[in-house]
Amino acid sequence: MSSINPENKTQSPNFSESETNLSTRRTNWNTQLGKSTHKAVARDTSCFIHQSISSPCLSAIKKAEGIWLEDKDGRRYMDFHGNNVHHIGYGHPELKTAISRQMDDLPFSPRRFSCDVASELAEKIAEISPGDLNKVLFTTGGSDAVETALKIARVTTGRFKTLSFWDSFHGSGFGASSIGGEQLFRMGRVGPLLAGTEHVPSFDAYRNPFGIEHSRETPRDEDVGDIVANLIRFTLEKEGDIAAVIAEPNRAVPHIPPKGFWKKVRAACNDHGALLIFDEIPTGLGKTGKMFSCDHDDVVPDILVMGKALGGGILPIAATICRPELDVCGDYAVGHYTHEKNPVTCRAALTTIEIIEKEGLVENAAIVGEWALERLNDMMDRHSCIGDIRGRGFLMGIDLVQDRGSKAPANDLAEEVFYRCLENGLSFKISMGSVLTLYPSLITTQCQMEQALKTIETAIIAASA
Repeated sequence: MSSINPENKTQSPNFSESETNLSTRRTNWNTQLGKSTHKAVARDTSCFIHQSISSPCLSAIKKAEGIWLEDKDGRRYMDFHGNNVHHIGYGHPELKTAISRQMDDLPFSPRRFSCDVASELAEKIAEISPGDLNKVLFTTGGSDAVETALKIARVTTGRFKTLSFWDSFHGSGFGASSIGGEQLFRMGRVGPLLAGTEHVPSFDAYRNPFGIEHSRETPRDEDVGDIVANLIRFTLEKEGDIAAVIAEPNRAVPHIPPKGFWKKVRAACNDHGALLIFDEIPTGLGKTGKMFSCDHDDVVPDILVMGKALGGGILPIAATICRPELDVCGDYAVGHYTHEKNPVTCRAALTTIEIIEKEGLVENAAIVGEWALERLNDMMDRHSCIGDIRGRGFLMGIDLVQDRGSKAPANDLAEEVFYRCLENGLSFKISMGSVLTLYPSLITTQCQMEQALKTIETAIIAASA
């Protein structure tokens, strides 16, 4: 049995993509859980390997329906997190029926055989994807789909280096962690990671590292975007052999790219022989008010990765789709997942896309999301602890600060607001320590959105008193 030498323990990672589960408030929250829920959480803690931001659990869920979660104590939570899988709401009856029928018709198909539903899904994904993207591979999760994209980029270009953003997240596999930029997934004993994974700062203007003063009153988004785009071009030129630039076109933290940013990056990639890979795992399939967030910028990547919501919040499936010219990996194994063409998961994905289209959920995210952002900006006018509001569609962030001048993150306040909202039936997550990050289901109505935002504002008022 190996032992752990405390001398080798590295510093704790910075705040990351979710709130900490090791704080005093989390401990206090757990003491409020009912007997059956507390027992279930303790059982989970005893049998799963502990890891940051997920152990111990918040509660124990016994029901998920629509936008709602219900725990074993009977508490109901409007879920504005959902790991971004619940675009069509939990347990959509049409999806459950389609999955059940598929299990009766054909429950499994070995990867070496074709099945109609897998081909139908591939064709449908090609239909809804930007530009001429039409060659697909399926995986069981987004992290694997990202690594498939990296392999395709290597084979296609003959290069292995990548360029991505600090503080980004692309999955938890070694390749995905290497290109990701969050300390939580890459620092200390996790390494060494892949070689050749270069990083630059993101296009976030609010707390940019360039000394540019940005605020809602004096926006400098495009200035920061120009610097970052030039950094990307500079790095591509200096390295000379980068296979791909990979990024979320809209950072899910969230950060919204300035106008024209991705066109400049696209041009830089073209000039230096690098592919452009867009990770749309959290933002695709309508989250930002268009089918894919890169549609806002009218830029087509060479490879696009999607996942999370693709399985309708029931089954895990992800996809990597690329331009037809990149279909050059026939001599290599770049995917080969056991459930690559599983007819049940493929049916879930195909039905999910059909529901999104039939129920007008992309349009709903655009309309209600625009209303919500206006409401959040009004809220910012009333509360000086809100330093920044940013978002697109149903991807929204409320950045809490100690004061607007210094922009010092109000991590303690954010955590207090979070637990007050939980007590009042609203679940979301905190990003980077101070950003209340909202990922509502695409079925969320304006009335439900108003209820959620009132809950947040009430919590901010109480926590700031």
